[in-house]
Amino acid sequence: MPKSSPRRSDVLASSAALLVAGLLPARARGATAIRLGMIPDAGATQVSVDQKRPLRDYLAQKIGRAVDLIVPTNYNATVEALGNGSLDFAYLGGLTYVQAHARYAVVPLVQRERDRHFHSLFITQSAAPIHALRDLKGKSFAFGDTNSTSGHLMPYYYMEKGGIDPERNIKYRFTGNHPATAKAVQAGIVDAGALDQSVFQAMVDAGQIDKSKVRVFYTTPPFVDYVWAARKDLGARERTALAEAFLALREPADAKVLEILRGKAFVRADDAEYDTLRGVARKLNMM
Repeated sequence: MPKSSPRRSDVLASSAALLVAGLLPARARGATAIRLGMIPDAGATQVSVDQKRPLRDYLAQKIGRAVDLIVPTNYNATVEALGNGSLDFAYLGGLTYVQAHARYAVVPLVQRERDRHFHSLFITQSAAPIHALRDLKGKSFAFGDTNSTSGHLMPYYYMEKGGIDPERNIKYRFTGNHPATAKAVQAGIVDAGALDQSVFQAMVDAGQIDKSKVRVFYTTPPFVDYVWAARKDLGARERTALAEAFLALREPADAKVLEILRGKAFVRADDAEYDTLRGVARKLNMM
């Protein structure tokens, strides 16, 4: 089937050249604040940074140092910023983590409990004749960012396992982030899309998505996903301080921070947990 949208390989090649503007290596800036980056899974805007202020303030209080919280413009920019020292820590998806670990030996620290058993959701319009993966043949489809684990890599993988060849059987596009995918499906711009389960639920709870207009028709098997990681040359003291700050989060005292993180509790992360995801990424030429 002919495609009007850019192919996955083309987007991968072009995204590798994109870096967040203004992020210079810490050595060049001489800054003393700890710099934390978060992949733009809900859109990279100043509003999204301002909404995370309780998280920044909590971490600053726990660590005992000022914290700069940054949402780079795309997933790859977050990886490259860890590599060149612009960021000390970053919140990464599973795919961006294995990419960053392979390129720059970043160190995994903590993850939400739910990240050990994560899922992607496939959604469509409520009245659409799509009830299983096989029904996607001939339909239009939305992925999120090309480097997203739950918005691209794992949905693509499970499509293939379900007998759908994304390169031949559907016409797909990249929206750039999870909320944009959900809104594109609700508006009928595409027939279906896949996104992060926690983002979808948060949008439904906030009234940003009308549950009467969209429905979930497929949930992937569980996979490991998001993780907080440190650049390889950051000291053990700094790594331990950040990890312990996350591990100390508890409801109800830290409810505002946990809401921002879309989680309830944190556990220590282990690089070996990502071996299966690495295999999928290599199979799909994503690393």
